[in-house]
Amino acid sequence: MTITAISDRELWERACAGDPEAFGVIFDRHSRAVFNHLSRRTASWVEAEDLTSVVFLQAWRHRNGVTLDRDSALPWLLGIARNTAANGGRARRRYQALKERLPTPSPVPDHAQDVADRIDEERALVALRESVARLPVHERGVIELCVWSGLDQQAAAIALGVAVGTVKSRLHRARRRLGDDLREHAPSSRNSHAVAEETS
Repeated sequence: MTITAISDRELWERACAGDPEAFGVIFDRHSRAVFNHLSRRTASWVEAEDLTSVVFLQAWRHRNGVTLDRDSALPWLLGIARNTAANGGRARRRYQALKERLPTPSPVPDHAQDVADRIDEERALVALRESVARLPVHERGVIELCVWSGLDQQAAAIALGVAVGTVKSRLHRARRRLGDDLREHAPSSRNSHAVAEETS
């Protein structure tokens, strides 16, 4: 005899002994009937699906405390379904009552322009990094130290181990190259133009 031909009572005994396959057969047999019951109670297929899961979870959790007095587990499962639907209805009513007591929310400000500005700034930063990466290595160093890190030319000279005059000339050339590169590679970004002006 296959497991699907066994009565609910025997399947329940196996489930109580910890056999999940036996409980799975009970689910397959009765989940549609439980769902139909709940869908009529709730008038919502989505909610009925959720509550059907709750019913069988409760049945599994409490299986050891229940002895079937007939061959079908459906009456007991529908009893759980009724209680579950009733509890769900109370929860919905509490939620609706709470929602009605809440003050009307204030209008949410439109952050679209802020988001657009931030995206534009991020694009400008990417363009700047790419332009700096195209500079000669010795010019890149002075931009990173003087422009990005804010060092004065003397401090940058110490960091690089070169004369202050060298830093000054490199910085002048780097700013010119960087401005030209940004205007060439990021012509559509207003923030890129602003960065180009700042580094010039």
